[in-house]
Amino acid sequence: MASAANVAPRAYRCFRMNSPSPSVCERNPRTPHAYTAQSASTAEGMGRGESAASYCPPERASRDSTPMPQRPSRRPRLVIFDLDGVVYRGLDPVPGAAQLITGLHARRLQVRYATNNSMASREAYVERLIAMGVPASMHEIVTSTSATVGYLRHHLPDARRILAVGSPAMIAELRGDGLEVTPAAELVGSGYRGESLATAVDAVVVGLDQAYDYGRIAVAATAVREGAAFIATNADLRYPTPRGFLPGAGSLVAAIRAASGGVEPIVVGKPEPAIFAEILEEAGVKPDAAVAIGDNPDADIVAAHRSGIFSVLILTGVADAATANALTGERKPDAVAVDHAELGRLFEQWLS
Repeated sequence: MASAANVAPRAYRCFRMNSPSPSVCERNPRTPHAYTAQSASTAEGMGRGESAASYCPPERASRDSTPMPQRPSRRPRLVIFDLDGVVYRGLDPVPGAAQLITGLHARRLQVRYATNNSMASREAYVERLIAMGVPASMHEIVTSTSATVGYLRHHLPDARRILAVGSPAMIAELRGDGLEVTPAAELVGSGYRGESLATAVDAVVVGLDQAYDYGRIAVAATAVREGAAFIATNADLRYPTPRGFLPGAGSLVAAIRAASGGVEPIVVGKPEPAIFAEILEEAGVKPDAAVAIGDNPDADIVAAHRSGIFSVLILTGVADAATANALTGERKPDAVAVDHAELGRLFEQWLS
């Protein structure tokens, strides 16, 4: 069983999915440090989402009047790239990205690619990036699923029996770490009426599940009510398709939260700090020696600030110059680059 004695690092913050005011978060007794999101902003599949994330602690100092620093406080050792809108846009590589990343590798900087996606495997991302001429290896890809595996390993090591609501790729990744994973679909029967589950579980892990249905909500909510840790790979409420929008993992998480009686989930993906914390832990790098590159202020920049990482907003995706100039608070980046050529010039300064 997962122990409630685990204590979260101070870098982790407490967030709420649906809170009218920044009050103290309810906590699942099996979830000793829940950091949850009101909504989030990257997306499942290969698309985008939107965010209006807020968090509970009142101690955050305003960044609105703080000038952007000229450079990171230390020489960077690790660079974290968002993918869609930064390295590629849809099926097309962003000009200059492959050249810049190749150069960073040549200068022996560690590179990671961080995505909220829980639908695709890391192997699929490696194949996609290499086909675009972008250097990539398995350990450099960090999805919200792989970060969730890291979270479980580091903070809930006794949680071995997992009830999974998510894609086949998410389930395979969890099983690949030696976890005993039961897909929620296997526990759904035509006669299920909310009774206790025949097999106890230590944690419920929820990602985007395009076969999501009433029964899966029911069994997941039962497990959470009975004390299983409630973990969301991300809280993206929706993501766009070429024809409109579809519900994201956050919509599924919200349904389970409501059905469980309001138990707050741990959210691993951006804009929460957990995904970056797992990257820092694995890379052996402190936050002040890392740089995060993203195009989405609501996800990438907020996650960087909450993790203590120097942030760069690149204007190759969802944000333009007018948007960048108007940003305040946690959404305000430490630096802005128009494209990868300008970003490369910044790194030349920082690495000299």
